[in-house]
Amino acid sequence: MCVKVGRGILLAFLAVVLVGAITAVSVVVGTIPQPRWAQEQLAPFYTPPDPLPGPPGTVIRTEPLVVPQSGTTISVEGGTAYRMLYVTDRPDGTPLVSGAMYFVPDTPAPPEGRPVVAWAHGTVGMGDSCAPSRSAKPISQLTAFLPQMLERGWVVVATDYAGLGTPGPQQYLVGQSEARDVVNSVRAVRSVPGVNAGSRYVVMGHSQGGHSSLWTGMLSSDLAPDLRLDGVLALAPAAELRPIVGVQWNQAAGWAIGPSATVGWTSFDPSLPLDGIVTQAGLDNYLRLADECIMLAALEGIARSDLGRSFYSVDPDDVPAWSAIITEQTPTPLPADLPVWLAQGTADDVVLPWPNAILQESWCAAGSTITALWLEGVGHLQMPFAAGPDAVPWIADRFAGLPAPSSCDVPPPVPPEPPPDD
Repeated sequence: MCVKVGRGILLAFLAVVLVGAITAVSVVVGTIPQPRWAQEQLAPFYTPPDPLPGPPGTVIRTEPLVVPQSGTTISVEGGTAYRMLYVTDRPDGTPLVSGAMYFVPDTPAPPEGRPVVAWAHGTVGMGDSCAPSRSAKPISQLTAFLPQMLERGWVVVATDYAGLGTPGPQQYLVGQSEARDVVNSVRAVRSVPGVNAGSRYVVMGHSQGGHSSLWTGMLSSDLAPDLRLDGVLALAPAAELRPIVGVQWNQAAGWAIGPSATVGWTSFDPSLPLDGIVTQAGLDNYLRLADECIMLAALEGIARSDLGRSFYSVDPDDVPAWSAIITEQTPTPLPADLPVWLAQGTADDVVLPWPNAILQESWCAAGSTITALWLEGVGHLQMPFAAGPDAVPWIADRFAGLPAPSSCDVPPPVPPEPPPDD
């Protein structure tokens, strides 16, 4: 009873004090949830048939990208926007479905087909209305670079991930699942009549989506030998999971991200223990918090953290089973012939800069080809807008077959270690 009352008071207080911040975060993240009636209107589109009609990459249905809340057809400069439901699969072979958006240029397709950019979004929460293609502002994270991509004649496809907006659960931060959802979204958009998508693609993602991108790079040749992956772009990727968890587990981020990680990882590995690792308050609330869109979950996390409450009772990395999954879900260096574009802001307080300095230095030492863009003073939510436009010419050079430049002889601007006050 005390927890419920405290939460209500704190959220009411935060709603007053942080109303401007809430609005700003909603606009940037783009996960303003649809009202219930709008989600009910969308539900038939996202309900899969039984049985599913084909193998992974099969398109179930498509329609123009219309927002039921406003009745507005999403307009994109230089192309047309659609939503899609397609078949994907789990690492164990279980078939299921994912929603997605895709964007088709107005210009004629070349004879070899249009190159494809597969976008992997960041953490949004696990509720149906949090899925980008079901959101009231579905393309908010894409606006800084989508018109330039369509102008160059590229198809852009943006998966929601299986279990987000469709029957789930979402296997959040499970790279083997994320990569399948990305690759199968490319397969699916290639099969849509009139899109004329070719077999060449790049994958580009932010935050959780950066994790998805790097895992797609790791698994692409096994999952899709029929496709050619020309490059991997990771914007503030949640990649070096051990140091990220090590400094964030008992902070507000533990409440914002921990519930989704707990749902995703226990779905992938049901033997993962929770007792003694997640606090009682975490156990009582993690399913509800995971189902909330990230804005509200983050606000509650701030409130609980300010009261001295933690989602985890110990650093998960100190628990062997959790340490093992942290290791398993950390992407490993890509080969030199699959170039990586890494972007990181120095003011990021979600995916901290120094773990990605570790990534840059360790992957370069392992022989990866890294092009690094470090942006002074840029925070986590601003990254797609600040770095996205710079990604477009790098992608164009990869589609043109040019060798990727390397930043491996330039050290990152932050040391690859936590600052003294961490």
